[in-house]
Amino acid sequence: MSHVVRAALVQATWTGDTESMIAKHEEHAREAARQGAQIIGFQEVFNAPYFCQVQEPEHYRWAEPVPDGPTVSRMRELARETGMVIVVPVFELEQSGFYYNTAAVIDADGSYLGKYRKHHIPQVKGFWEKYYFKPGNVGWPVFDTAVGKVGVYICYDRHFPEGWRQLGLNGAQLVYNPSATSRGLSGYLWQLEQPASAVANEYFIAAINRVGQEEYGDNDFYGTSYFVDPRGQFVGDVASDKEEELLVRDLDFGLIEEVRQQWAFYRDRRPDAYEGLVEP
Repeated sequence: MSHVVRAALVQATWTGDTESMIAKHEEHAREAARQGAQIIGFQEVFNAPYFCQVQEPEHYRWAEPVPDGPTVSRMRELARETGMVIVVPVFELEQSGFYYNTAAVIDADGSYLGKYRKHHIPQVKGFWEKYYFKPGNVGWPVFDTAVGKVGVYICYDRHFPEGWRQLGLNGAQLVYNPSATSRGLSGYLWQLEQPASAVANEYFIAAINRVGQEEYGDNDFYGTSYFVDPRGQFVGDVASDKEEELLVRDLDFGLIEEVRQQWAFYRDRRPDAYEGLVEP
């Protein structure tokens, strides 16, 4: 049975300061709402630059509590204003010395539903994330939102199939993957991994990448954000590789059940045979 959700995502250029960055995303969200969007998601640490290009203690200043910090509180007001579900990726301060790469999920009435913390933390040139973030420790939550069951997987996580699968087992219909990935490093994988994961797990994925170059390094974030369906097909066009862009797309959640009946991947899983996959 057809069940269409109008979903949005934003790929954005860094403005130079948090206030203007948040304000810009608020305007994108209001425009998405004017176009009838029911849910929107932003890029990785959307209210800050991608400071992980360097390892400097000054960048701990971008961290704030979740959900009671200023950004998530402001996004709750935005959700109430627009009537949209919002996926809000930020640098989380839990307590002194405990920092996470986190996404808060806010329902359409402004209520805070919970958070996902990035599990897999890279430490390679231009992506020095272990300097800042502890590995996620809140599992693989799927949030029962006004539009359906929504999960989050963040950037480098996408290279690891286990989390995609756990989100599917937990009931996800749509997974947002906010990212910051650079031209030349992963361009080939970008349009391969998420469509393959959408097929393997039979749900929709919103793949979001930053766009442009920023002040703390030479990473060239190449945008090309997109929605992909459970058959691995792009929903509408892929976003620009150079320009900021708001995408609004209709996702027919009825396709999820159709594909699961046709391909039956969940039926044919063999968890009894997978013990070796989780051995240290």
